Amino acid sequence: MTRTSKLYVERFTPYQRFLHLLIIVSFLTLALTGMALKFAMEGWAQQVADFAGGFAVLGSLHRFCAVITFLYFSLTLKLLVKMWKDSGKTLLGFILDPEGLVPNLNDAKEMAATFKWFFGGPRPHYGHWTYWEKFDFMAVFWGIAVIGSTGVALWFPEQFSMVFPGYWLNIATIIHSDEALLAAGFIFTIHFYNTHLRPEKFPLDPVIFVGSITVDELKHERPREYEQLVASGELEKLATKRAPEAWQLRSATIFGLSMVSIGSCIIIAIIISMARYIMRH
Repeated sequence: MTRTSKLYVERFTPYQRFLHLLIIVSFLTLALTGMALKFAMEGWAQQVADFAGGFAVLGSLHRFCAVITFLYFSLTLKLLVKMWKDSGKTLLGFILDPEGLVPNLNDAKEMAATFKWFFGGPRPHYGHWTYWEKFDFMAVFWGIAVIGSTGVALWFPEQFSMVFPGYWLNIATIIHSDEALLAAGFIFTIHFYNTHLRPEKFPLDPVIFVGSITVDELKHERPREYEQLVASGELEKLATKRAPEAWQLRSATIFGLSMVSIGSCIIIAIIISMARYIMRH
């Protein structure tokens, strides 16, 4: 195959991109409204509340996006079931697939190789999913389990107190707040850097919005997957000269940079608020 710079392969299907869009919108809104409620005495939080129409509106927006969160979680489970059935493997075989989304021993080796690469070693031969992408994906599950369950308890305190002691609501508040703070801190720093802000992609990697990358990018970023596709003959079938439309790239850039900017502003506001809290105490 020649002139690979003009050939593209699909990395994310329209359904996967739709799910990620739901995640972006809901998570950013949850982070903004949640942190504004957590740091309600800060000036920036009060400005956010005034813009939205009050802290009560922020609470309503927070709960609405919580519903979206449970929706995309359900749709993700549905996608995983479809991927399992399409694979023709047993459930255990699907879960333990070294090229699947569940972390395995090879990911630990690639993590070690990545740190060596940072200090002059060879670039690791990443496959379809890198270890940090798998970590991001798995974070959805424990995030829903921890933040989601405690959030539901705080949403319906009377019903919760009929089953559990009332003081558990105080524990749920601490867990929900601090785990959400951790999630926001991770997404708006580590995830943003790994995906968009690293030198190779700065200021934005549009693939999650447009769906495809060039074969050259695939060969450079995920050489193991490239080699597997070439060996199986699948690359010839998957490659296409159809590039993302100009309007798609333009829309992806505007939307993506807007989301990255909002997330960056949120993390700066969190850091300032926490620094002020420490200084006061």
